[in-house]
Amino acid sequence: MSVAYPHLARPLQLRHLTLRNRIVFGAHTANMSELGLPGARHLGYYLERARGGAAMIVVEPVPVHPTAVLTRGNFLTGDDAVIPGFRAITDAVHAEGAVILHQLYHVGQHGDFDNSYQPSWSPSGLPSYHDPEGSHAMTEAEIEEIIQSFVDAAVRAQRCGFDGVELFAAYHAIIDQFWLPWSNRRTDQWGGSLENRLRFGEQIMRRIRDAVGDEFVIGLAVSIDPTSEVAMSLDDLCEVVAWYDERQLMDYVTCGTGSYFDTDKIIPTFQYADKLGVEYAERLKRSVRHAKVQAESHIRTPENADYVIGSGQADMVSIIRGQIADPYLAEKALTGRADEVRGCISCNQMCWGRRYRDYWISCLVNPSVGREWEWGGDTFERTDTPQRVLGVGGGPAGLEAARVAAERGHRVTLKEAGPELGGLFRLAGLQPRRSQITELIEWYERELERLDVQVQVNSPMFADDIAAFGADHVVMATGSQPSGTGFQRQLPLQAELPGVHLPSVSSIEDVLTHQARPGTRVVLIDDTGDWRGGGTAWWLAERGHEVVIVTSFPMVGHTVQRTSGDWRLRARLAELGVTWRTESVVTEWTGEGARVRRFLGGPEEFLPADSLVLATINTPVTEVLDEVRGMLDDVHPVGDAVAARLAVHAIYEGRVTGMTL
Repeated sequence: MSVAYPHLARPLQLRHLTLRNRIVFGAHTANMSELGLPGARHLGYYLERARGGAAMIVVEPVPVHPTAVLTRGNFLTGDDAVIPGFRAITDAVHAEGAVILHQLYHVGQHGDFDNSYQPSWSPSGLPSYHDPEGSHAMTEAEIEEIIQSFVDAAVRAQRCGFDGVELFAAYHAIIDQFWLPWSNRRTDQWGGSLENRLRFGEQIMRRIRDAVGDEFVIGLAVSIDPTSEVAMSLDDLCEVVAWYDERQLMDYVTCGTGSYFDTDKIIPTFQYADKLGVEYAERLKRSVRHAKVQAESHIRTPENADYVIGSGQADMVSIIRGQIADPYLAEKALTGRADEVRGCISCNQMCWGRRYRDYWISCLVNPSVGREWEWGGDTFERTDTPQRVLGVGGGPAGLEAARVAAERGHRVTLKEAGPELGGLFRLAGLQPRRSQITELIEWYERELERLDVQVQVNSPMFADDIAAFGADHVVMATGSQPSGTGFQRQLPLQAELPGVHLPSVSSIEDVLTHQARPGTRVVLIDDTGDWRGGGTAWWLAERGHEVVIVTSFPMVGHTVQRTSGDWRLRARLAELGVTWRTESVVTEWTGEGARVRRFLGGPEEFLPADSLVLATINTPVTEVLDEVRGMLDDVHPVGDAVAARLAVHAIYEGRVTGMTL
């Protein structure tokens, strides 16, 4: 019998260990510590990925020194109090057959005083690219202190039961700050020649090996940022890695993308092509003779990963967001069930987006992330009393509630008024480069079929229909619709935009469904600062429209900042000729243009245009819900039927409702 993805399925020898396959759950900041200690949330999170078949897990970085603290959720530095919590995690992961390492880091000049309350230590005292501050140029004694802190952290990791450590030398952290002549301007033994600049990393690796012995893996995480002039070139990085490899100082090297100089490629959104980092890993693989090489950065799917291994571009593949979205990705892919893998949509809203706000991470498509410890993972306990469930509305909330209820053993019928499932979420998938959303909806369709959910489209339900259906539980996921008022939050006393009822005004929903056909010149009011406005402007501009965005925010894509997707969005809009008026509102639509007021003063501007498009907050559809509540006892409103919000809220509420029926 043939094995699905045979290249991924091959075991790999890594020093004294054998990895059961080539899929790694790589290091990333989950930010889940409790007062600096690993607890139940961390245990549940990593255990679920080990159960899901990952061969190796690299636990998020521990700061090795007080000057290295970067986030609220970082682990305690230099404190044995972390050992019991980590021992619980390593024991649990080992019991599931996975290898587990711990990443060690110090970001040098790019520290965060708000969390560390320490000056940032660096080779030459250059400014931070994280905060608007300078850093402290280390003395030689302080360099020795940092080296020893890495060694101490590695020894503690060994005592915690980790199989090894991964040293963070990516994105221009302290190790690669020593490598780069731009950030290492020292004239002592730690700077100048290549050998001197590599001495810091060399000493860390040599001293760790001396301290922990032979049966302990040492990995090295690096990255490449070819768009930044100041960052290390690929040729230079290959020379550095080859120098360490010749001395057999590390057992593997993993290569990501981006840097503090260009952060949007560190965790690339859907705007970037798949397999972003593979070509760099391939070059590194040709540069080493001893170390294994791991590819990372936007390798989303088992298909992509299998190709990378099969073509010899890398020895291992790190899939992080893919295994956040579906912790059982490896097990499903390697047992012929790849079509059951719930795909990451590369939105970054709840993984990097929550980390950006210094919360513990979660996932838009998988709300169990960070809650595994209280929800029992990403699987569901079967009910002892199967009942009849009716879902009204096939948007993301209705889809998730129906799926989870069916997984638990209930008999589920899902009715959707329109011709397709997905609701307004499907429209988001029509925006440029967002087809991963429609792929997710297709996954829901396959899952509902597998679970024998009775799905009926073109089936509007009124209150009498719902009551007559006779379900034990009714889930009302009737969604929302454009309000049609043109209300802008920075004009709170103007309930309705003058001119909003003219025929040349439409919502983004009307535009994306082709119910409205805007003229050549379009003014788009963006009152949410997210992909509703920016993505629709992109869609219009690609079709030849001249678009001006008017937003009250200080930049286009203001709320997209948390995903690191805003800069590339603005760059693409500018490339397409889109212009914008920030910190501004539309005070009137005349039919021939928009009157625009800037908050910063100056005369009101008139923008001639043929059409006005509204990206504003919707209104819940509750007419049938209000009637049903007076007729039935067991009614569960979810998603936009509760309040008009984003898909993440809808899927979360659908999950919770499906679990509690």
